[in-house]
Amino acid sequence: MVYLLSEEASRPFAGLSDVSISEDIPVEGDISVPVGPSTRRDEEFSTLDEPVKETILRDLRAVGNKFIHVLYPKRSTALLRDWDLWGPLLLCVTLALLLQGGAADSDDQGGPQFAEVFVIIWFGSIIITLNSKLLGGTISFFQSLCVLGYCILPLTVAMAVCRIVLVGGSGTVSFAVRLVVVTASFGWSTFASTAFLTDSQPAERKALVVYPVFLFYFVIGWMILTFSPSQ
Repeated sequence: MVYLLSEEASRPFAGLSDVSISEDIPVEGDISVPVGPSTRRDEEFSTLDEPVKETILRDLRAVGNKFIHVLYPKRSTALLRDWDLWGPLLLCVTLALLLQGGAADSDDQGGPQFAEVFVIIWFGSIIITLNSKLLGGTISFFQSLCVLGYCILPLTVAMAVCRIVLVGGSGTVSFAVRLVVVTASFGWSTFASTAFLTDSQPAERKALVVYPVFLFYFVIGWMILTFSPSQ
């Protein structure tokens, strides 16, 4: 009985073994790979064959463009759209190195000062970013870190100027010059960062976002102003 059922079930497929596919029957569908020239958009995003030198130069140009946006703050999405953390890391290391050798850390050759700058900058940036997100901001976490980090550029320049001024002494005139430079750079950093961050916040909560940014750059500016080289 089982044999009869198997025989009946195989009847619809009877004769298929004698069927052969002719080579003259065309296969439907286009499976060929296009060999035409690639578009400009494909070449822009295809960096697999790009030399390492070109990749480094392209990244350096991108970082330089963001520095220009900070020095000339305007309503632009360049810092938000093409965010990166290379610029903030470079500025953080530069500022930490410039703050080395202060009188406050002369006993241990400035070891904690370097870590102190890193903690203040990165931990402060994270706190401000979390505050922005909790207030309903639409900016992403890393975009906020990018903006806050790049806007340290004026304060880093101020630190370099203060080191040059301190070479001539630390009298009243020197303090007055450093006060003007640090105050101007502090205002510039605050204005530049808020120009990028406030548009992503609800209108009724912008003041709550600006206030932590003000404190963040004020602390960094105070560190620069109170810096005095060890004798």
